Parts: sequence; structure tokens; C-alpha cells
Amino acid sequence: MSQWMTLLQKEILEMWRNFKWIWVPITFILLGVSEPLMSYYMPQIIDSLGGLPEGTIIDIPEPTAAEVLGAGLSQYSTLGVLIIVLGTMGIIAAERKSGVAAMILVKPVSYLSYVTSKWAGSLLLVWVSLLIGYLSTWYYTGLLFEWVSMQDFLQSFWLYGLWLTVVLTVTVFFSAALLSPGLAGFISLALVLVVSIISGSLSHLLEWSPSQLTQYAAQLLVTGEVPDYTLGASLLAAAIIFLLLIASTMVFKKKELAS
Repeated sequence: MSQWMTLLQKEILEMWRNFKWIWVPITFILLGVSEPLMSYYMPQIIDSLGGLPEGTIIDIPEPTAAEVLGAGLSQYSTLGVLIIVLGTMGIIAAERKSGVAAMILVKPVSYLSYVTSKWAGSLLLVWVSLLIGYLSTWYYTGLLFEWVSMQDFLQSFWLYGLWLTVVLTVTVFFSAALLSPGLAGFISLALVLVVSIISGSLSHLLEWSPSQLTQYAAQLLVTGEVPDYTLGASLLAAAIIFLLLIASTMVFKKKELAS
């Protein structure tokens, strides 16, 4: 256990040196505050643009606080996912390519400890960044609209965090399987995008798809109730995360022993 903690501390320190602990949370905060500010000031922004025919009336219904908070969460399904993939696509592939992984594994370090410590370090960064960013969304939504209950906030935060954990684990898997960080990032992003599109198009058939957690989080905010298939989708997401971590360790060990 002490060996694993040492590897985790090394990973966290490395992310400090790469300024990930600075730019990732800041980016999530900017994503978080943009939606409530845009929703609140949209009428003034449209008026300031001008160029509309005289007498034109634009009636924009004011969104509810839950709708604004849900729209803020949707930012993390697009730009947030992109940030996670770009930030972790070289987590293993880059060290394999540079030879750092081989130097570490020469010591009595297990492949499982190496992979999971890197995953855990990135996971900590993702969850902390999401919490800070989503808190900023909740705070500005409360100031400009209404306050959403902390219970709904925490439940939706958990569902979104679980989906982003799946995205992170997929990226770690391809980073372990491929030598090129760019290729690992491209395949991870493409796979996540395809799964999201298919799950959204066939939502009535794929209610347990982990990507549906984003929709369930938004529904929870609007209705105040947990959707029916949330537990099934959450359990499937946890199973996928576990299996991908095992597969990442196995494929990484095979690649390293073959090289």
C-alpha cells in the first residue's frame, strides 16, 4: 500500500509541475460560470447587438434555476470531456514512449499499482475540478435566479462525475494500449462521441447506458426525483470502470513485456 501511495504522490506532484492543478480547475470554473451569466444577460446582449427591424419584439422566457444548472452541466459533456481526454491521453503512452515507464517498472513495482495510481491521480484532478466548476455554476445560478437544493446538486454532481470517470478510464485504457498519445486521445474521444450519439438517439432502448447519466442528472434537477434507470446505469458504469482498469493493466503488461 505504501508503494501505491508513493506512486500516487508522484503522479500528483507531476501534475503540479505540468500546471494541471491550475489550468484544469480554472477551465472548469470558466465553463461553470458561463451558462448562468449568459442565460441572465441574454436579453441585454441581444439588445446591444441592434440591427433588428423597428417594432420587433423578442420574448425570451426566463429559464428556471434547474434548467440553467442543467445547461451548465452540459458544458462538461462537451468541452469538459475534451479537456479530460487531452489532459490524460499521454498519461501512460508518453511515459512508455520516453522510457520512463520501463525505468519505474525495473524496481519492484507492480503493473497494477502503476496503472491504478496514475488513474487515481487523474481521477482526483477530474473530481476536484468538476466540484469547483459545478459549485461556481450553482452559486451564480442561485445569485441570478434561484437556489437549487444542495441535495439535488450533490446527486447530479455524483452522476456527472461517474460519467466523466468512465471517460477518464477509457482514455487510460487506450493510453496503456497505444504508444502514441495523440492516437489514444483520438480513439477515446471518437468512442465517447459515438456512444453518446447512439445512446441519445436510442435512449428508449439504451436506458442503462452510462452516457445516459448526463441526461438523468439534468432530469433530476428539473423534476427533483431520481429517474428510474439511474441505478442500473450507475452500476453498469462502475462495472465498465472496473473491467477497463483490469484490461488496462493486462494490455500494458503485455506491451511492456513484448518490448
